[in-house]
Amino acid sequence: MRRLEGKVAIITGAGCVAPGWGNGRAAAVLFAKEGATVVGTDINTDAMEETARMLRDIGGAFHLTHCDVTDSSSIAGMVEDVMSRYGRVDVLVNNVGGSAKGGAVEMSEELWLKQLNYNLTSVFLMCKHVLPIMKAQESGSIVNTASTSGIRWTGAAQVAYAAAKAGVIQLSRVTAVEYAPFNVRVNTVVPGQMHTPMVEARLATQRAGGDVSALLAQRQSRIPLPFMGDGRDTANAALFLASDDARFVTGTELVVDGGMSARCD
Repeated sequence: MRRLEGKVAIITGAGCVAPGWGNGRAAAVLFAKEGATVVGTDINTDAMEETARMLRDIGGAFHLTHCDVTDSSSIAGMVEDVMSRYGRVDVLVNNVGGSAKGGAVEMSEELWLKQLNYNLTSVFLMCKHVLPIMKAQESGSIVNTASTSGIRWTGAAQVAYAAAKAGVIQLSRVTAVEYAPFNVRVNTVVPGQMHTPMVEARLATQRAGGDVSALLAQRQSRIPLPFMGDGRDTANAALFLASDDARFVTGTELVVDGGMSARCD
């Protein structure tokens, strides 16, 4: 029996900035392999073309659609469409996010607000529209994606991203307790410094003057395990939390960082 057989799973950020295993793409493919009907969303539908190809290749059941997760009306329309197609939502994976460098002094107020909106308000809005469905069903699992930046200093000042991801963790805990009586579970995956396509597409320019090798070496030096994880590792953690294997797990975090946050230095 596949672990998500017969379930409908919404995965936000199911596209990717480049070829490879981003968190959302990896979750979409893995969840489909495990029997879920995957509803993948992204603000950039072109970014989901490779995801669609992978899902077709494995014979997965899926529907990919545009959604701006910072826009409540866009989310409402997407969720309404999902309900008209499938009549239920069993799993929600909130995966959209991205960092911007800067500390409290140098970061502009405008960028601070944009980062909070993108990384935290998006999770709040998705939960706002999906939780009533899960409550009525008296079942459901929400998996929110945070970051080790929300629990540790991870090598760069990115104060808004860190604050937002810490907020995602606490939003998950509070919501988990509130909705536990309705058999709705809410947990958080906390990825560390993963080698996803975003490293080459964006972070290398932000952090290492475009030198991908230098950035990868810098990130690997913080990780006790002798390799760097990727989106598939995040997806495996999300699958466990989404599935009935985690039926007694709610209001907690699963850290996926190769031991990085356990180190003292």
